Order: sequence, then structure tokens, then C-alpha cells
Amino acid sequence: MPKSSKEITFKYIFNYDYNPEYVNGAHGGVSPRGELIMNFYLERAPLPESVSHEIYQNGTIGAEATVEPEDLHSSLVRYINTGVVLSPQTARELHVWLGEKIGELDAMEKARAEFINAQMDQGKKVN
Repeated sequence: MPKSSKEITFKYIFNYDYNPEYVNGAHGGVSPRGELIMNFYLERAPLPESVSHEIYQNGTIGAEATVEPEDLHSSLVRYINTGVVLSPQTARELHVWLGEKIGELDAMEKARAEFINAQMDQGKKVN
């Protein structure tokens, strides 16, 4: 029996080194050409360039004496590994897609909470 509508199938091709990155934020805005620019970052404490320690007379390493850069303990790093440039239409489509996925996630979290509450009401231990 013939199909009542046409179909198209998308095949996904991945580079051999495909490896999703964890991000916990994005920075960007609208470009002069009207495109949305998003640079994804991982926010973390900075690593020192160098740390000097005192050496005690018995040869053991003592307390930290100096750290480079000097503002190490009062700064954070936003490591940007990748970014994307989206057309306005693609940005809108991504917005809708994210909304749908967040709705699915919310439903899963609600179902899990209801299950845990039901189990607790029955006096069962839940992991």
C-alpha cells in the first residue's frame, strides 16, 4: 500500500573524534549581520601558572609563599571551547526544540518524584 505522505530520512555522520563537551554557561549576543552568536563555556577555578613554597631547614616543603598570577584566588575562568552562529530562524527552531526537551525533562522529574513519594508512603527505601 503506498504511503499517503512523502518522507525524508536524515543520516547522521560523526567525526571519528566526536566527543560531547560539558558546558555550564554561554556568552554571546546578536552579530552585526543579525545572527545569534553563542560561545559555550565551562566555568571553573583558575589553575596557577606557578606556586612557590618555603623550604624548611629539614628540607621539607612548607607553606605557600607566592602564587602567579597574584589574583588567582579572587578570579574564575570561563574556558570557551566551542561556539555556534545561528540564523534567526535556526535560533527560533532551537528555542522551540529546547522548550520541548525541557518539558520532557520536567515530566520525567515529576514522575520520579511521584514514584519516590509513593514508595516512601509505603515505607520502602528508595535510592
